[in-house]
Amino acid sequence: PRGGAARLPLPAAVGRSPSTPRRLWGPLARSHRARLQSPRERGGGGAARSRDWRRGAGLAMALREPGPGGAGEDGPDRCLSLLPWDRFSAWLHCVCVVGFDLELGQAVEVIYPPHSKLTDKEKTNICYLSFPDSNSGCLGDTQFCFRFRRSSGRKVSLCCFLDQLDRDLPVYLKKDPAYYYGYVYFRQVRDKSLKRGYFQKSLVLISKLPYVHLFRTMLKQIAPEYFEKSEAFLEAVCSDVDRWPPPIPGKILHLPIMGVVMKLRIPTYRDKPGTTPIVQNVLQADAQISMALPTVHEVDLFRCFCPVFFHIQMLWELVLLGEPLVVMAPSPSESSETVLALVSCISPLKYCSDFRPYFTIHDSEFKEYTTRTQAPPSVILGVTNPFFAKTLQHWPHIIRIGDLKLPGEVPKQVKVKKLKNLKTLDSKPGVYTSYKPYLNKDEEIVKQLQKGVQQKRPTEAQSVILRRYFLELTESFIIPLERYVASLMPLQKCISPWKSPPQLRQFSQDDFMKTLEKAGPQLTSGLKGDWIGLYRHFLKSPNFDGWFRSRQKEITQKLEALHLEALCNENLVFWSQKHTEVETVDLVLKLKNKLLQADREQLPVKTDTLKKLQAHINDIILALPDDLQDILLKTGTT
Repeated sequence: PRGGAARLPLPAAVGRSPSTPRRLWGPLARSHRARLQSPRERGGGGAARSRDWRRGAGLAMALREPGPGGAGEDGPDRCLSLLPWDRFSAWLHCVCVVGFDLELGQAVEVIYPPHSKLTDKEKTNICYLSFPDSNSGCLGDTQFCFRFRRSSGRKVSLCCFLDQLDRDLPVYLKKDPAYYYGYVYFRQVRDKSLKRGYFQKSLVLISKLPYVHLFRTMLKQIAPEYFEKSEAFLEAVCSDVDRWPPPIPGKILHLPIMGVVMKLRIPTYRDKPGTTPIVQNVLQADAQISMALPTVHEVDLFRCFCPVFFHIQMLWELVLLGEPLVVMAPSPSESSETVLALVSCISPLKYCSDFRPYFTIHDSEFKEYTTRTQAPPSVILGVTNPFFAKTLQHWPHIIRIGDLKLPGEVPKQVKVKKLKNLKTLDSKPGVYTSYKPYLNKDEEIVKQLQKGVQQKRPTEAQSVILRRYFLELTESFIIPLERYVASLMPLQKCISPWKSPPQLRQFSQDDFMKTLEKAGPQLTSGLKGDWIGLYRHFLKSPNFDGWFRSRQKEITQKLEALHLEALCNENLVFWSQKHTEVETVDLVLKLKNKLLQADREQLPVKTDTLKKLQAHINDIILALPDDLQDILLKTGTT
């Protein structure tokens, strides 16, 4: 830990409080014995909960640890711990088929697996979000994605244990339990046999995972065949997914889907930002076709930003600051890809506000997000309906884009336009805002991308250049904040095994601003401008709040881990011999709770440390009277 010593008052020591009279230890001892009784001894009230916990813990262990079957795959013994559809649930919540009924309009025709639960509100959202607006004129096959709120009050399934896998993910890929993603493959073709004259149907994957490229690739493989073969094929697809290994970050995963094996690697927080380990494509021994995915979550950044790439730096600022943004596009494909590109441009920082890659007038949050009675919320909306050009005219920043085509010519300079010029969705492409960027424009990146277009550089290579530019810009901005927060860490000498772990010192905006003169972004970025103003604005944004909460949690967990190590280095048996029986029992209970906390919160503690602490607990228990030994050895934690 760096920085000055923490001067916070530390909580009371483990064991008997100095203010507790000794004559009270008798009643306290009896209460300890009551707490230590098993559920059966207390009347059996906790037996069912105990069984549920063991089943859930078994699932968590089966999903957390790769078995002997190879990297990213579970061994046969691990598979026994999983119930049917547990593996499916690790990747998807359900698969929906949405069709068009002349009387009902859009309707969910199929939900698979059949036991999957969706509330009526969720079904309604899925229905409207799975079809393009009628004005889009999407003939043929169209792919896009949407994001919607989960209904509150939903019971958490056992797959909540899968959330433990989140600890190894980069912060921008962690699941948000309040939202689902919908990945859509929509088909609209002429069919004279139908009254409407068109066949219209969507195959939709509902998932908590933001793995856009993975599910887009999967839909490309299965949707065309599904439209020919229908329900039996869908059941076979879901059975394939239920045989997938869990989504473990950092492992090379082999995901078979209807005769094709997708090979991929989910990033981890340990990966160096901006690098993507290449997944090699090798021949399969069983003659299955293997498809290596270069990414699970990234979109074609340059293709998305091409219509407005003269303003990419200003757009980066708007996203960084959590400003309300609307993307008006001709179809859901363009709107969803552009919104996802905007959200990813501040990576490795997580965009902490709401974002909707495709938003319709039927969305359950339509009134909340379009009201004029209050300032527009911090959200990025992707829309296609011309109605929004009028409804969202009061929003401060609007991006209007045309069809996203592979750039074959140098894009023309598009000026920033005033909002009053945006009257309809037919307005010319451009950025409509009165926002003045804090930083001076970086002409080098624009010239580099223009040169790439002239030289017919592949769009993938252009995206790599653009992604690296955004990464360096974000890192230059965030490094001074990281450095300042590190200085708020207490010194290691402040960590005592007999006191609660010290806390992170309070963040002071004034103190942080003082550090920028000598240790600001100028050390890593050549960009000039009002960096101070940009930081002041950022510190009021949801993105700062989310980032700081995340860092606070990480540091608190680190301090808890150091506290555990300090406890392990103490001679706890010797301590217990010098204290009363009640104090010793109290220590054992607190140590057991520490072990439970380490597992529950996935503290960054070495396995050897936990084993050593467990050995200390066992040694202390064996020194106690037989009746207490028997109870304590059976007791897990309180």
